Amino acid sequence: VQLQASGGGLVQAGGSLRLSCAASEWTVSGFATGWFRQAPGKEREFVAAVTWNGLNTDYVNSVKGRFTISRDNAKNTVSLQMNRLKPEDTAVYYCAASRYSLITTAPSDYNSWGQGTQVTVSS
Repeated sequence: VQLQASGGGLVQAGGSLRLSCAASEWTVSGFATGWFRQAPGKEREFVAAVTWNGLNTDYVNSVKGRFTISRDNAKNTVSLQMNRLKPEDTAVYYCAASRYSLITTAPSDYNSWGQGTQVTVSS
């Protein structure tokens, strides 16, 4: 599976961005998809994930109530709507396809990664 992340950019604190992850094809149908982020000097961090059917989601505590993950399997896309952005959300964001149908948060559980898109939130 080839994943392509897009939608990053520069935004002021309090603003919004919508990230999209397009897959060449969801040949690993039935498995979860997640978003991770990595800030300079920090480890890659789980942000959000959604199951194949879109019915179950999970978020890191710091983004709950601000970010929403969704998917459209007909269009082979997974999106991350980010509202009320904060400077601490600044990072490179990656989408990834999981090895599992259930949501997990460890990067090692995800075996296909997009190239990343930069999100910068100014104060």
